[in-house]
Amino acid sequence: MAADRIELRGLRALGTHGVLPEERERAQLFEVDLDLEVDLAAAGRSDALSDTVDYGAVARAAADVITGPPADLLEHLAERVAAAAFEAAGGRSPSGGSPVPSAVTVTVRKLRPPVPVALTSAAVTIRRRRDQLS
Repeated sequence: MAADRIELRGLRALGTHGVLPEERERAQLFEVDLDLEVDLAAAGRSDALSDTVDYGAVARAAADVITGPPADLLEHLAERVAAAAFEAAGGRSPSGGSPVPSAVTVTVRKLRPPVPVALTSAAVTIRRRRDQLS
């Protein structure tokens, strides 16, 4: 397991996820944090993008999930973000070259969820290893 990690914090995008009809009709703000566990030693030595994960591509993939087709549950949305992050990082089928993340941790927050109390956000956090994806 790699002790190194690439951290992406506070990615925000509008999406129409949730169980309630109004959540599907009116876009709401979601926030995503990602941690990619990956060996960064080669990039540290070489200073070459080809020796690391392109975190811009990972961020774009996560944003595309949030702005894409709706999900009822944050749990399902987090699974889709994890799969997209692995795909963008080359983590489904390593083919040499840049390093492949061994695991990804995803937190998905729904900001100002529609509940009858004052609540800043509701969130789920999952950690998936590359070998857990089908």
